[in-house]
Amino acid sequence: MFTKITNHLEESFIAFLLAAMTLITFSQIVARYFFNSGAVWALELTTYLFAWLVLFGMSYGVRVGAHIGVDAVTKLLPPPLQRVFAILAALLCMVYCVLLFIGGMQYVYTIYELGIPSEDLPIQQWIPYSILPIGLVLLFFRFAQLIFKMIIAPDA
Repeated sequence: MFTKITNHLEESFIAFLLAAMTLITFSQIVARYFFNSGAVWALELTTYLFAWLVLFGMSYGVRVGAHIGVDAVTKLLPPPLQRVFAILAALLCMVYCVLLFIGGMQYVYTIYELGIPSEDLPIQQWIPYSILPIGLVLLFFRFAQLIFKMIIAPDA
């Protein structure tokens, strides 16, 4: 149940981010070329939305198996060893997520403590940068799901 809710929220949020980026960019093109005007904050907002899209997209890619995997050597091994190496690789990815999560938390906390405002938007910079730890927690969760799936249902 939790996984279905997470999947739905993740997909919906990715669709929202993509739609928002498209609408903001399109409105800026219309404003610039037809009205010789534009919003100063639009580029910064689009950049933040793209960063959120990428970090949510990483976990989505793990969930649907869309990431590129180099498995030329592991395909030469017998299936039980292939599974062991796949689990080991996912565990290493989880360690990497933890390391990046710690660094991301430290970075966001430092920006929060310093009170650095966003350049063109009326918000503090730590708010859009908070996607770093959020995205890495979600990515960690997806790797844990992948390992669970490989252990419980290795043939699926």
